[in-house]
Amino acid sequence: MDNVLASQRFFLLLAVIASGFLLYLLGPILSPFLIGALLAYLTDPVADRLEELGTSRTAAVVIVFVILTTLITMLILLFIPKLTHQIQVMIHQVPAVIALFEEKAIPAMQAFLGDGVSFGDMESFKQLVASHWETTGDIMAQVASGITRSGLAVVGWIANLLLIPVVTFYLLRDWDVMMDKIGHLLPRSVEPVVSRWAKESDEVLGAFIKGQLLVMLTLGCVYAVGLWLVGLDLALLLGMLAGLASIVPYMGFIVGIFAAGVAAYLQFHDPIILLWVSAVFGAGQALEGMVLTPLLVGDKIGLHPVAVIFAIMAGGQLFGFVGVLIALPVAAVIMVFLRHVHDGYKNSHLYGSDTVVDVITDEAPQEQDIGLDEQR
Repeated sequence: MDNVLASQRFFLLLAVIASGFLLYLLGPILSPFLIGALLAYLTDPVADRLEELGTSRTAAVVIVFVILTTLITMLILLFIPKLTHQIQVMIHQVPAVIALFEEKAIPAMQAFLGDGVSFGDMESFKQLVASHWETTGDIMAQVASGITRSGLAVVGWIANLLLIPVVTFYLLRDWDVMMDKIGHLLPRSVEPVVSRWAKESDEVLGAFIKGQLLVMLTLGCVYAVGLWLVGLDLALLLGMLAGLASIVPYMGFIVGIFAAGVAAYLQFHDPIILLWVSAVFGAGQALEGMVLTPLLVGDKIGLHPVAVIFAIMAGGQLFGFVGVLIALPVAAVIMVFLRHVHDGYKNSHLYGSDTVVDVITDEAPQEQDIGLDEQR
């Protein structure tokens, strides 16, 4: 029996290693499939809910797919042109930002820290930026130019783009069936453990992707609308940037208020505007702490912010864009595995918890007895 169990575990280990190696080899073509799988994972609970209300699986998938496609299309048509324009405006403000730091920020920091503090050769930095920033003025034109240099690249890009909705539709339609078949393929002796780990990993991912990412999106919209009401030209770009940075607690607030403060001062040249920018981000931070996080994330166990940063950077370094897409699911599985390893270690003889308790309970009565003998 032990030999059979060891063989099954060795088989699973080989399957994981082979899958990872195959993933590395097929990385260049996996992006549309992974994006489709992510969209299917996010929308599967909605389809399941429609099924519970009496809708067939195919009809539920069609409803979810139409709504998802409509939302994505609206986002592309409404926001991409505005974001492109605001990126160009931001690039053209780079020299003004450098001048602002050189004329006001650096002298203020030197006065606070002492004249002996040096911030490097600003002239060389300015020349370096000036020699490159103008060439990046029209980002979309450069992207289009790079794509159209090769007809094959255009075909591949369009094919990948069209594959995403197709993959999403079929994965969403067969998601529950696939999960059930994968469960039945597992060796029977390890199926309960793997199923329990898969459920815990799903809870971690659900707490993060379906919770924290919704918080990030909502905060991005709140910041963008607030900065737009203030009158900031880069409201959409800076709001979305602050929302994305909110993947790490307080990082969105810090990055957003700094970037928006600089942009607002350059636009209005009035220090009072900084108070309005601070009010926008203060309101967003209060909304996150008191409403969004309790409502959307709750007390679910999510990924630690440091683990999120490390997972994304490590995935990008090892597998490129594909690694970024799979970073969080892999991190969730590793987190569940490490939690079980930790629990096993604390309950093992290697940790020796029972021995420590026995020693404490054995020594305490002896000390009391000695004290009583001395009193007698």
